[in-house]
Amino acid sequence: MMKGKLTYPEIGQQAEAMAAAWEQLARQQDWVEKYIGNPAYEEVIFIGSGSSYYQAQTMAATFRYWITRPASAFPSSEIFLFRDQSSAKQGKKLLVGVSRSGESTEVILAIDSVRGLENWDTCGITCYEDSGMAKQTECLVSPFGKEKSTVMTKSFVSMTFMMQAAIAAAAGGGYSNEMRTVMDQAGAKIAEADAFAKGLIENNDFIKTIYLGMGSYFGIAQEACLKLKEMSYTWTESYGTLEFRHGPKSIIEQGSLVVLLLSETARSYELKVAEEMKAYGAYVLVITACAGDDTAFADAVFEIGAIDVSDEARAVMYLPLLQYIGFWTAVNKDVDPDEPRNLTQVVKI
Repeated sequence: MMKGKLTYPEIGQQAEAMAAAWEQLARQQDWVEKYIGNPAYEEVIFIGSGSSYYQAQTMAATFRYWITRPASAFPSSEIFLFRDQSSAKQGKKLLVGVSRSGESTEVILAIDSVRGLENWDTCGITCYEDSGMAKQTECLVSPFGKEKSTVMTKSFVSMTFMMQAAIAAAAGGGYSNEMRTVMDQAGAKIAEADAFAKGLIENNDFIKTIYLGMGSYFGIAQEACLKLKEMSYTWTESYGTLEFRHGPKSIIEQGSLVVLLLSETARSYELKVAEEMKAYGAYVLVITACAGDDTAFADAVFEIGAIDVSDEARAVMYLPLLQYIGFWTAVNKDVDPDEPRNLTQVVKI
């Protein structure tokens, strides 16, 4: 049997997980009004560890842009160990814990560390309604995000989508329609992403992989990097797209794969970076809502669609291809992505 018998089907279940999250969110609109839509909070802080921290970055970026109020993202450990360095003491705060299992020691300690403080409230998002975090604070629950595999795939997508949909509901305007569009189109490209990633890995021999993304895609680029490391033990890094030009580009050589998560907001600037990396010898893959003459230079282009929605709403649509790249790299190296070295599904300290 092929390696990854747990991970592979879970990547393919993302559309169903998003639909279930959408239905559950409709039942938790009081939560949205109480927390995400509450203007009393002067700062909203999203926290998580590992993949959950990268989710938190995308959630915070979406909150800032759609709701136009301050939000930030930190590793959970920064809040219980360096809280005053992470957030100024004054002002009403909302701490939002992000954890697939709801059992990560760091997120539970972070929430505990602010309980009883006059200007802090807490809430969370998880896939497990009976988890420690869900008992500790009021949580959104992504019901179909539960996974048997160690590596986060559909849980990441479903929780990110669910929180963005909550932010959209609080923001008003057309953002909820954008999230519905994403949900409706999410399944259309999954099989294509699978075949594309498989061919990309089988037909090339990359020695290093760099993921580039900006705005709400920076957290997604970091998550893509982590997926490749976790599943296949591959040397990989992630950067803000334009930041990569300031020193890190020195690592580019023949055999390098550069994956650009192309935004529409910064499209022309980001493509200039990708063209430069190709000139240095990199194989360039551009993932975009819509290919055009400006992407023709790339070695490969993958269209995810949903060109009519914002970059933020489209963020989760990048993930299936990125996860499949990690999966097929592992299989190609005869590594089982279901059994990542040194890792467990829940990290406790």
